[in-house]
Amino acid sequence: MRLASLHNGQPDGHLVVVSSDNLRFASAANISPHLRDALERWTEVEPQLRALQAQLDAEPGSTACNTAPFNPGDCGAPLPRTFQWLDGSAFLNHGRLMERAFKVPAVPDFETVPLMYQGAADDFLGPHNDVPLPAEADQIDCEGEFGVVLSETPMGVSALQALQYVKLVVLLNDWSLRAFGPREVKSGFGFIQAKPSTAFAPVAVTPDELGTHWRDGRVHLQLRVQRDGQWIGHPHAGEMHFHFGELIAHAARTRKLSAGTIIGSGTVSNADPAAGSTCLTEVRMREMLTDGAPRTSFLRFGERIRMEALNDEGLTAPFGVLDQQLVQA
Repeated sequence: MRLASLHNGQPDGHLVVVSSDNLRFASAANISPHLRDALERWTEVEPQLRALQAQLDAEPGSTACNTAPFNPGDCGAPLPRTFQWLDGSAFLNHGRLMERAFKVPAVPDFETVPLMYQGAADDFLGPHNDVPLPAEADQIDCEGEFGVVLSETPMGVSALQALQYVKLVVLLNDWSLRAFGPREVKSGFGFIQAKPSTAFAPVAVTPDELGTHWRDGRVHLQLRVQRDGQWIGHPHAGEMHFHFGELIAHAARTRKLSAGTIIGSGTVSNADPAAGSTCLTEVRMREMLTDGAPRTSFLRFGERIRMEALNDEGLTAPFGVLDQQLVQA
């Protein structure tokens, strides 16, 4: 099943079901007004939403379910706001590059205890929204990731049990301002200024929609990132060290997680340099290690970042495309 949220002037948007070819949608307003509500009543509404998509796919020209062409430009984030956004760091190669490039000591228990921070969840950006930020001097960077959206998840859930609470999978760009990161890390209180609003691809999908590309709690797809049309990378997300069940269990060790909680994978990163990167900091770290100094600049106003997940045949995966321009706030 594929779900999206259209801009409607309200903070939570208008929930729609998207056809299996991402070309049409049908309003789900008579089932649930918005996705946050649907997640809180998932057991009740999921069968109705699936029935609506089945009708949408079976009768593309039908007026019975009020179909219309699907335009990703009309979308906000699938979940425009929620109660909790937790971002992990499940691709260990990214951390190891940082240790080598910046000569910082290894994080204790790096391979056994996931790193995770709690981000702001009140103002997510849609896939084609401009990204307003204060200054280029803040060292603007992108970070391509996958994430999962949960139903209510009990405290103390095991990593294996945790996967049953994954209701949706999303593609996201965790925009970052690198100039603020070092100070906020040293403070021990987590990121605030270093993490502006996160952006999401237009379509959230149930895990079954990914077929064999969702297995072992991981998304087995490439994530292609372009800067003003120039390739940055296409690393494969199957190289994730901690799977999503382990990230969920880590977050839920001492508390339950509310319906609508989003957990991110962290920057998709591969050990093979030929795969490139999904963030410019990683590009710069590789340059530091090979050339002694970074050559690639951080982002400037007017530039665009495009992200899309690709399957094994090189076709765009169901999430659709993130394509955003940076503008000065």
